[in-house]
Amino acid sequence: METKTLKIQNLKCGGCANTIVTQLSKLKGIEDIKVNNDTDEVSFSYESGPDLESAKRKLSALGYPPEGETNSLPTKAKSFVSCAVGRVKK
Repeated sequence: METKTLKIQNLKCGGCANTIVTQLSKLKGIEDIKVNNDTDEVSFSYESGPDLESAKRKLSALGYPPEGETNSLPTKAKSFVSCAVGRVKK
């Protein structure tokens, strides 16, 4: 397994982090997920390139696109929903 750290956009709080960990944990080939709210980074271990791409797509779908990717208004809105869900499920 390889480890990757991604700087992501729209990370605001522990609710966001909880949602990211919960959702990435559901992906096959993704393990050992850590979110650092202070640095806006998520790190995880992955088995293959397709697993890494799958994790990036999931982050974008949740509203937390990797830095450098488009961060549109709808994406920002998704991050607020993901944040709220993460707060409720703590």
